[in-house]
Amino acid sequence: MSTEPAGTDQVRPPELADLVAAAVRSVPGVAGLHSGSFGEAATYLPGRRVTGVRLREDVAEVHVTLMYGVPVLAAAEQIRAVVAPLVSTPVEVSIEDVVPGHLAYS
Repeated sequence: MSTEPAGTDQVRPPELADLVAAAVRSVPGVAGLHSGSFGEAATYLPGRRVTGVRLREDVAEVHVTLMYGVPVLAAAEQIRAVVAPLVSTPVEVSIEDVVPGHLAYS
């Protein structure tokens, strides 16, 4: 039996994958997260998935789309810098696509 009052939604704390995704989206020039070539780049959670972030025991993978004109190596370093404090593994960044700046998505 639930101890929550009727009509009250439980607020769940964000999962690590959500925190990583938010940190990556905050990097200037990141248009959005990318699911990878075959949709394999994701963290699966109960009832949903966090696309573009795959957290494993040995590595944290981040797959992104950048805006056109953003220096790729600098963006990858910035992504590593914001993700590294959140995880205890090395961070691998894959730039999957580049889009015009006005096509940024989340």
